[in-house]
Amino acid sequence: MANSEEHVSIAVIGAGFAGIGLGVRLRESGFEDFVILERAGDLGGTWQANTYPGCACDVPSALYSYSFAPNPEWTRRYGTQPEILDYLRTVALKFGVLRHIRYDTELHEASWDDVHGNWRISTSRGTMTADVLVSAIGPFSEAQIPELPGIENFTGTQFHSLHWDHEHDLTGERVAVIGTGASAVQFIPEIQPAVGQLTVFQRSAPWIVPRLDWATSALERSALRRMPLLGKAVRGAYFAGIEGFGLVGFVDKRFRHPYEALGRLQLRRQVRDRRLRERLTPDYMIGCKRAIFSDAYYPALTQPNVEVVTARITAVGPRSIRTDDGVQHEVDTIIWGTGFGVPPQVFDRVRGSDGRSMGELYRDRPQSYLGTTVAGFPNFFTTLGPFGAAGNQSAIYMIEAQIRYIVDALKTMRDNGLQRIEVRPEAQQAFLREMDDRSRDTVWVTGNCRSYYQTADGSANAGLYPNWSFEYARRTSRFDEDAYLTSGVRG
Repeated sequence: MANSEEHVSIAVIGAGFAGIGLGVRLRESGFEDFVILERAGDLGGTWQANTYPGCACDVPSALYSYSFAPNPEWTRRYGTQPEILDYLRTVALKFGVLRHIRYDTELHEASWDDVHGNWRISTSRGTMTADVLVSAIGPFSEAQIPELPGIENFTGTQFHSLHWDHEHDLTGERVAVIGTGASAVQFIPEIQPAVGQLTVFQRSAPWIVPRLDWATSALERSALRRMPLLGKAVRGAYFAGIEGFGLVGFVDKRFRHPYEALGRLQLRRQVRDRRLRERLTPDYMIGCKRAIFSDAYYPALTQPNVEVVTARITAVGPRSIRTDDGVQHEVDTIIWGTGFGVPPQVFDRVRGSDGRSMGELYRDRPQSYLGTTVAGFPNFFTTLGPFGAAGNQSAIYMIEAQIRYIVDALKTMRDNGLQRIEVRPEAQQAFLREMDDRSRDTVWVTGNCRSYYQTADGSANAGLYPNWSFEYARRTSRFDEDAYLTSGVRG
């Protein structure tokens, strides 16, 4: 009996910025036999999932967009979630990617089949095989909620910022926000005027620097439409400005002082109360954790219905949160602003030739080659993999560099009739040694903080590329076949 199981050349997991961008470049290079598996009912990735009040990008829109699809119509300097999602839908439609996306299709497991030389993929909508598997899963795709004693006894409403409960009315409520990361910094000013009492539980104070956002005028948008070179110039200026933050990250930590001075000035200017200002002063070097751009966060915290709590949470009651200073804070709703699981749990579902999962490897020691391939995982590529993300540049810039590399690898396979490619373990080890050597004195490791930039024990860089992003783009501009084991001619 013939095997009727579906087979495709390329299966891509995720229809966010990476998956859509890869789909565009695959079609441009003559690849049509590919599918993009998306667990949600719409495209957009993190910009589809995150709908909390105030959700927006912290990279200027001119740079947080595809280089091949500039958008002169951004209404603000920083794109809001609805506008970014609309942009992604427009790109997917314009470049013919929509026909390749399969919605409501969640990956259950993907494992390499050494006998048949392909990937066996199980999803919520059936099984399939693919010659090549690409993970376009973003690093911020799964909510992380800490296990606090007594949380199961809480009788009020609780939700994570990733799963905002828009049906729940916060008006007049006693609301606890746990966590002060980028999402919390955005939604706190939005909900503060409506709630009765807002208690912000802060583990460590984030560095806040001026956002300098503004609405674009009709004249600006008209000029960008008429003069594409102007748009490229604006994009280049933002690129250079953001790239310069690498001076702090990996060149010399002494470059941090002007940036820290800017953050302290922002704090002093917006928070007059000395005691509150002390609680909001970071105790680590800027860049050790993600710095956050905001002009509205500090003013919200100074309002009379807001309290910032720095004491450690010890227990949760039916309608309260207790801290280690003995205070019991009465609350009706808990909003978790505690970030995301890194790596995403879905990495535990992708298994290589020896049966180990990407998640297991990542937890042992984040590893990859150029953030795009992994030894032991044949015909597998990833975007924003370990050491393929930048701490000083738009993620879209890095994603586009990886897409170029992946498509060039696929063209090499097609043109040379290769059945299997896998990065040589020695090439990956040499790359990881380079990453370790370059990371030893970076602010991400030695900046006196703990963050997802670090491995679980805090001793090493967990995956940021410790060099200029344009240098990364140069070294991924072409597929370096010599770094790979290649075999077979697919017949």
